[in-house]
Amino acid sequence: MSSSAARLPNAEVRSSANQPYVIIFDGGAIGNPGKGYGSYVLDSPAGRRIRNSVEYPGRMTNNQAEYQTLIDALGHLLGLLGDRASSEIVRMEGDSQLVLSQLSGAWKVRNQKLKKLHAEAQELLKQFAAVQFAWHPRERSVAILGH
Repeated sequence: MSSSAARLPNAEVRSSANQPYVIIFDGGAIGNPGKGYGSYVLDSPAGRRIRNSVEYPGRMTNNQAEYQTLIDALGHLLGLLGDRASSEIVRMEGDSQLVLSQLSGAWKVRNQKLKKLHAEAQELLKQFAAVQFAWHPRERSVAILGH
């Protein structure tokens, strides 16, 4: 995992519904299933950005890599915010309609392997004051994350 910034939170700037912490994520697998990878950015309401890339051992599907990348991003943000997380708002943005729709409750999780990842992500999301979900086209993910 590589990071482009040491700290994200700013004690003077709190999130709001109009200015939440933002996670932009994307994951995939070379071969599907195959070698998993992902990347994400964490944006603060103060305009600070952290960028990370991840590679996963073993074989996984594109959807598993999408979930795992978001889980990694949520864990990273929670680690940075500490106790503040329970009073902060986070918005997840990505091109995975499946992950975003399942986490928002709009779609059911039917795949057994995704059920475990979904539950793990939901546990992380419960630690924030509020969560928002925003789908964007693939082109936006490529422009921001490079894949």
